[in-house]
Amino acid sequence: MNTLDQFNFEGKRAVVRVDFNVPLNDKFEISDDTRIQAAAPTIKKILADGGCAVLMSHLGRPKGVDEKFSLKHIIARVEEVMGAEVIFADDCIGEATVSKAEALKPGQILLVENLRFHKEEKAGDVEFSKELAKLGDIYVNDAFGTAHRAHASTTVMAQFFEGKKCFGALLAKEIESINKVLSEGEKPVTAILGGAKVSSKITIIEKMLDTVDNIIIGGGMVFTFAKAQGGNIGSSLVEDDKLDLALDILKQAEAKGVKILLPSDAIAADGFSNDAKTQVCPTGNIPEGWMGLDAGPDALNEIKEVVLASKTILWNGPLGVFEMENFANGTIKLGDFITEATAQGAFSLVGGGDSVAAVKQFGFADKVSYVSTGGGAMLESLEGKTLPGIAAILA
Repeated sequence: MNTLDQFNFEGKRAVVRVDFNVPLNDKFEISDDTRIQAAAPTIKKILADGGCAVLMSHLGRPKGVDEKFSLKHIIARVEEVMGAEVIFADDCIGEATVSKAEALKPGQILLVENLRFHKEEKAGDVEFSKELAKLGDIYVNDAFGTAHRAHASTTVMAQFFEGKKCFGALLAKEIESINKVLSEGEKPVTAILGGAKVSSKITIIEKMLDTVDNIIIGGGMVFTFAKAQGGNIGSSLVEDDKLDLALDILKQAEAKGVKILLPSDAIAADGFSNDAKTQVCPTGNIPEGWMGLDAGPDALNEIKEVVLASKTILWNGPLGVFEMENFANGTIKLGDFITEATAQGAFSLVGGGDSVAAVKQFGFADKVSYVSTGGGAMLESLEGKTLPGIAAILA
C-alpha cells in the first residue's frame, strides 16, 4: 500500500485532499471538528519532515460560489488543531493560488477555497484536475469520506503524480480496518447490521455471508424477517416486497454455515413517540396497532453472548430508535457489549452514519477499536467495491 511513511516530505509541497466537510451553525461556528482532528496526523507528519502542505476540501453542497460554504470559516480551528499558521487562497485554482502555493516555506499550510465552487470538481473534469495538480509535488489523499466519488480532487488528479502519490494516515487506517473485518479478521467474526431497511443493506449482508461467522440483525429490518417467517408484527416497519429476499438470505446463511441472530423479543409501543405506552413482545407476535421500536431483554442477552464470544466485530446500524430516550436502551447496551469485547482483545469497527452518531452520543467512541469517518464510502467498501479514490492511488 502506498502510505505516507514511504515519503520524506523535506523540501516538498504536498497537496492533500482532506475531508473538512464539517457542520457549521448559523454563526459559522464548527459544531463537530472530528474530521479536522482526524486529518492532523497526516498534516503534522508532512510539516515535521520539513515539508509544507496545500489542503483542499469541499464543504456542503454549494451551487456555485456561496459565501456560507466558504472554507475561510474553518481557518481558526484548523490553525488550532494543526498548531500552525494557515494561509488562505480564495480560489482553488488559478495563477494567484499557484503563486501562494509556490511561496510556501517548510512548516506552512495553505488552505484553498471550496472545491465545489467549481462544477468541474464533481464532474471529474481532467483539465480542472490538471490545474489542481499544479499546487504540489506529491499528492496525498486522506479523504475517506469522499473516496467513493470519482471527483477531480479525489480520483482524477492522481494521474498527474506518477510515483508521487500516497494514502494519508487516516485513509490508510480506514482501508486497514475494513480489510480486518472483510478478509483478515480473527475468528469468530460478527457483523451487527441495524437500520430500517433490508433493501439498503442487502449487498452488505450478501457480501458478509462469505466472510463472517455471525450476523446480528437489528432495527426495523428485523420485522421484515419476522413477517417473512410467518410472524405477526403489528404496525412495525416492514418491506413487504422484500419478504422472499429475507427468506433467501436465511437460506443462504444456513448453506454457508453463518449464524443469523434475529432478536427474539422487542420493546413494542402503541405509537411512534417517546411517550407511547410500551410492552415487551416476542418479535413475531406483536399485537395490532403496536410497533417494535427496540430490542427486548431476551434479545439483548442473546446478542451479548455472541458479541462477547467474538474476536472481530463490525457495528453498522442501531438496534432501535435510539434518538428517543425510551427506545435507546438496546443500542446503548450493544455499545456496552462491544466495549467489553474490545477490552478483552477483540477488534471492533464502527461505521455508518447512525452507528457513528450513537457511539458519539453515548460516549463509546474511544472505547472501540476504530470509528470510521466515511458513511457511504464505508458501506461501498463493505459491499466489496473498489473505491475510485483508492484505486487512483494504487494505479
